[in-house]
Amino acid sequence: MARVKRGVTSRAKHNKVFKQAKGFYGRRKNTIRAAKAAVDRSKQFAYRDRKNNKRNFRALWIQRINAAVREFGLTYGRFIDGLNKAGIEVDRKVLSDLAIHEPAAFAKLVEASKKALVYLKDAGTANEFESAVK
Repeated sequence: MARVKRGVTSRAKHNKVFKQAKGFYGRRKNTIRAAKAAVDRSKQFAYRDRKNNKRNFRALWIQRINAAVREFGLTYGRFIDGLNKAGIEVDRKVLSDLAIHEPAAFAKLVEASKKALVYLKDAGTANEFESAVK
């Protein structure tokens, strides 16, 4: 049986790792042992941060909606509750975009939400936001 020399496959594997480690600092970009460890770790961070990115954007949208809704005398939670009770299903990304770029359309959504929250007027609570619901 013929002898198999493995230099070509080893070099190919190493080059694959070095390509992924391009831009890393120091030995992490040109020593296979350090580069492999750095690339593996970077993949873990990338996986984790793809999830965190979604989380951060949702938090940003909620903050924007909350700021926009407070101008109408509601809180974010009351607004979302009103939308749910009114049967309006719009996700937070779109709500945030409406609040920034289409204030008139957003105002209509707030009015619909307030109409659905009329039951709070009779609740007898002394909360300033419930009193804002007409």
